[in-house]
Amino acid sequence: MTEQFSPDSPQHSDATPVVTVIQHQDNVPLDRLEPWLADVAVRIVRPDRGEDLPPADELDGLIVLGGSSNAYDAESAPWLAQEGDLMLAAIEREVPVLGICLGAQVLAVAGGGQVSVNAPSGPERGIIEVRMRPDAAADPVLGGVVTALGRTVPAPSMHDDAITSLPDGAVWLASSATYPFQAFRLGSALGVQFHPEAGPDLMHEWASRHPDTDLEALAAGLAASADDLPTLAQEIAEGFVAQVLGARDRVA
Repeated sequence: MTEQFSPDSPQHSDATPVVTVIQHQDNVPLDRLEPWLADVAVRIVRPDRGEDLPPADELDGLIVLGGSSNAYDAESAPWLAQEGDLMLAAIEREVPVLGICLGAQVLAVAGGGQVSVNAPSGPERGIIEVRMRPDAAADPVLGGVVTALGRTVPAPSMHDDAITSLPDGAVWLASSATYPFQAFRLGSALGVQFHPEAGPDLMHEWASRHPDTDLEALAAGLAASADDLPTLAQEIAEGFVAQVLGARDRVA
């Protein structure tokens, strides 16, 4: 498993890029992504516990995870606007960024797109079918997913809010039957509405908090996609890490 490093720790080498992970709550962790981040150091930042976000010039890579807040929740999650600013600053510096679910929504809003809270088409819960658009094949992260799994990919999903318009200049990369904007790229940042990191235990834990989840359909989807879902997590994590290592090599 990936250990958590501090850049000031004696375990950290200047040659090892540090991926900063913004985690919003205990039950939305890296989960299946974690083992595939072994080639970088991982620093977890918890703004919900009062921890400060790092400045963009300290970032080698940035992952922003999901959470139960909405992207406009300035009252109970005032740090989300700061996260959006940080992602835009990272893009300016060409730092690789991965936003997942809420993280993707915050990225979209920061870039000038829009998110619908309690979106009218209803929640997506369980294993959904994500359709990769043609540009996904050339994406530095999703390209590996297309190669490994094809253009139609099963993916864990658990959200009520949805991205309804993308920022200007964003590349639209994937859709689902319910919501069009399942993945997009904005410069060095990739946003995904689905949850590549969520393993079966995490999905069941989330489902227990949402009584409208069809538990039989969830179990069936997990069983039917048991081989593909770990591959989805691996390809996204490895593609992201390759971006981080490549960016560090260019700077060096």
